[in-house]
Amino acid sequence: MWILGAHPLRTSPSDSPCLALGDVDAHRLALSRSDLQPLRNARRACKRRNSGEKEPARPRSGIKMSPQDSSNNTEDEGEAGESDALILFNDSMGLHTPGFQTDITKHPGVQIPLIMAYSLIILLGLLGNALVIYMIIRYRTMRTVTNFFIANLALADLLVDTLCLPFTLVYTLLDDWKFGAVLCHMVPFAQALSVHVSILTMTVIALERYRCIVFHLGRRLTWHSSFLIMGITWTTSAVLAAPLAIFREYRREEIPSINLHITVCSEKWPHETSKGGVIYSLSMLLLQFIIPLAIISYAYICIWVKLKNHISPSTRKDSINRRKKTTKMLALVVVVFAFCWLPFHVFQLASDLDLALRFKEYKLIYTVFHIVAMCSTFTNPLLYGWMNKNYRNGFLMVFRCEDKPDSFHPEASLRTRSIRGQTLNGRNGGHPPTAV
Repeated sequence: MWILGAHPLRTSPSDSPCLALGDVDAHRLALSRSDLQPLRNARRACKRRNSGEKEPARPRSGIKMSPQDSSNNTEDEGEAGESDALILFNDSMGLHTPGFQTDITKHPGVQIPLIMAYSLIILLGLLGNALVIYMIIRYRTMRTVTNFFIANLALADLLVDTLCLPFTLVYTLLDDWKFGAVLCHMVPFAQALSVHVSILTMTVIALERYRCIVFHLGRRLTWHSSFLIMGITWTTSAVLAAPLAIFREYRREEIPSINLHITVCSEKWPHETSKGGVIYSLSMLLLQFIIPLAIISYAYICIWVKLKNHISPSTRKDSINRRKKTTKMLALVVVVFAFCWLPFHVFQLASDLDLALRFKEYKLIYTVFHIVAMCSTFTNPLLYGWMNKNYRNGFLMVFRCEDKPDSFHPEASLRTRSIRGQTLNGRNGGHPPTAV
């Protein structure tokens, strides 16, 4: 599973162009079988030449050679086969002089929009998520269990905006890893970690609301319990993301045929014939996408049915409306997250199963899907401000440099009035109002 970004080459360092070609990871390059055949021919020719074995005669251009012709031209034929294979391979990869000009992402008309898109995502993500965390810390009435989980989401998105996207943008534009071996291992890990934290936190929020609303459990999670759950989500996410830091390789590459010297930061799974990358991608598709979304969907469907039908005679009408609005907002957060990440997951799976396009198309499509996925890092604050009055008023207070918590709807007062009203009426049924 690729998190960092696509790189055109996956070669192993060697002084021999034959060995370098032979060790190209064709799976990651998504080459077709017709592209791979000349590569295999070149590798076989190199091995025979290095071992001193004579190259068997092969007719050129379909012309049958006589025995004497083949005996006289065996060595030339091997070298020609290797040269032809190298030319065909470079053609398929767009590596012929003048270099990577066939890569459309090298065109200024494409690079400028990419830079603008990544820069806008970073700017909006930093501003929006930092604002959400600041509000929850600054205003006591915003310190609720659900808001703590929302702050956890914002923290995960901040991690992507600061530690991942800038490096991914540079690597995409330069096709050369400039940041050293440590960041080569840490950047993909950090991005995968944040994605796992986001989806696990969304699952926890859905299950907590399901527990309180559907089962009418009056006792909500405490602060200590919420922080413990957040710690578990980060620990679990770190374990799931660890393979991207462990099975990674940082190396210098030389391709003499085109006089190219690059630094590669790429996945390197043990025993690549065992399809370690495919197994990991399928596992993450299930654990990071399908299973959590199935749980979340079930929880919110049950919540929506409960709110739509009936809750309790003692529940105030304004409390019901707030629950509905909050549930709608949180469900929309999940829908937007799924919409942003679905194309990326599908394309990743297609790549791991050798169903991807050729490199010239692959890199551009991969980058576009990666940008769409990264949009999830700034959409949450926009949804909060659009659909939740407290967040909207809080954002306005921060921008106006106000320090008056009473200027927006205090959740603590709502909770106190609701509980007081239930006590005066002699009723303790129903369940407490939502925290957001």
